[in-house]
Amino acid sequence: MPAQSGPATSEPGAPGLPGHAESEPAGPAAASDQARPVRDGIALGLAVGVSGLAFGAAAVSSGLSTWQACALSLLAFTGASQFALAGVIAAGGSLLAGAAGAVLLGSRNTLYGLRLSETLQVRGWRRPLAALGVIDETTALTLAQPDQAAGRKGFWATFCCLYLTWNLSTLAGALGAGKVGSPQAFGLDVVGPAAFLALIWPRLRAGSTERAVAIAGAAIALGTTTILPAGVPVILAAIAALAGALALPGSRPRQARS
Repeated sequence: MPAQSGPATSEPGAPGLPGHAESEPAGPAAASDQARPVRDGIALGLAVGVSGLAFGAAAVSSGLSTWQACALSLLAFTGASQFALAGVIAAGGSLLAGAAGAVLLGSRNTLYGLRLSETLQVRGWRRPLAALGVIDETTALTLAQPDQAAGRKGFWATFCCLYLTWNLSTLAGALGAGKVGSPQAFGLDVVGPAAFLALIWPRLRAGSTERAVAIAGAAIALGTTTILPAGVPVILAAIAALAGALALPGSRPRQARS
């Protein structure tokens, strides 16, 4: 006569056991959580990438050739710097002056890279590729994730989708610059800032320190825009972020544990 199995010898996953009750509903939820950073990254890449139409049209209208506009998107890949360079040239400035302003404005990505290095943990040939992808949108989406694994997924999804969409849009905008008219008429120039604001909005609601940093940074940038070269106001606005980081309780050095 077969021996009867007690509760301790029941097969794992049998109905009624605690392990079965926890694992069953956790599967779909876990899969959804893992796919969310990729979904969000692709959506953000598509939304912001189409503003490359505005850059392509603006670059050609300012005097750059189609291949020069496309080369900037391929190699520089930082929208604010690219628009700054095109703006300087359109205003009659030299290419050297435009490039200097673009480099200065893009230097903020260095600070982003320092912040993301611990999360991304890239090695070898992937390091230059990851450095190219460190921009406002990828940084915001990566830091919005709950853990490092989700952050890495969000970064690469945003970077790949945005890079492809931005470059294709740049080419389309450059080729159709004389036909579409002013890109600003379609509101494409505000897509990037609007998407970035949507990403950082949860942080602005997190506490008074975050809101104070945002207000101070905006005040510094707006107050110095009319008197300083392009790019410098954005760099100076980072002072507010530094002050906010020092003001946070977690920013103080912890005493060594015995």
